[in-house]
Amino acid sequence: MTASPDLGTAQPASPDLLRSVFRQHAAGVAVITAQGDNPVGFTATSLNSVAAEPPLISFGVGTSSSSWPVIARAEHVGVHILGEHQQELAATFARRGADRFAQPTRWSTGPEGVPVLDGVLAWLVCRVVGRVRAGDHRIVVAEAVVGDPAGAGRPLLYHQGRFNALRD
Repeated sequence: MTASPDLGTAQPASPDLLRSVFRQHAAGVAVITAQGDNPVGFTATSLNSVAAEPPLISFGVGTSSSSWPVIARAEHVGVHILGEHQQELAATFARRGADRFAQPTRWSTGPEGVPVLDGVLAWLVCRVVGRVRAGDHRIVVAEAVVGDPAGAGRPLLYHQGRFNALRD
């Protein structure tokens, strides 16, 4: 039998409560990329597998993000699963105002013209099939077109506001 939650410390719903609760949730770290006039990308911890048939994924993106105007029009996006050795890459793509595709970021133009990052654990190029309004974000649903799951290493996690590695 587990202990009951302390309902006396419950708080009304708010943005701060949601952030505090989700700091307790360990999430995998991905970088989403797209090509506009220039390449764009951002770090995401909201990546989800939606369906196997057809192979669909989803992720959230804030409408105030500098990447949103390109993601809003993109036909294809890149989805990159980061390894524990890529904390700095994750931080670069999370930082406002950073030149995310400058050195030391290594990348190339992949299928459908999508920027594909080097050295990741796995990547997909996906065709966007929908964008759903969700408060100050949009949930993007996309179908996998091509990818590579063969990267080496262990996944990078985000927990308690920090990038972390798995422990044995």
